[in-house]
Amino acid sequence: VQLQASGGGLVQAGGSLRVSCAASGSTFRTYAMGWFRQAPGKEREFVSAITWSGLSTSYADSVKGRFTISRDNAKNMVLLQMNSLKPEDTAVYYCAAKRVIVTDYRLFSDQYQYNYWGQGTQVTVSS
Repeated sequence: VQLQASGGGLVQAGGSLRVSCAASGSTFRTYAMGWFRQAPGKEREFVSAITWSGLSTSYADSVKGRFTISRDNAKNMVLLQMNSLKPEDTAVYYCAAKRVIVTDYRLFSDQYQYNYWGQGTQVTVSS
């Protein structure tokens, strides 16, 4: 699968932004998805994950209650709605995909568990 992230930009603190990840191919529903981010000088960190079915989600403590992950398997898309943004949310945001079987409903927060990565989209939150 090929992943294309988009939707990043510059927003003021307290604002909202939605980043999207479009996947190629007809087997998107067989992938668990995740969002990660990497700020300058820092390691890439987990943000959120969603099962292939979209029925379960997980979030890093730092974004819980502010970010919402969702997916549309018919459109091969995964979205990350980001509200109440803070300057510390500034980073390059990456979507990632992990091939799973239909009986696997796990969520994956370890970047090394993912097989495919998008190119990243920059999110900048000004104070």
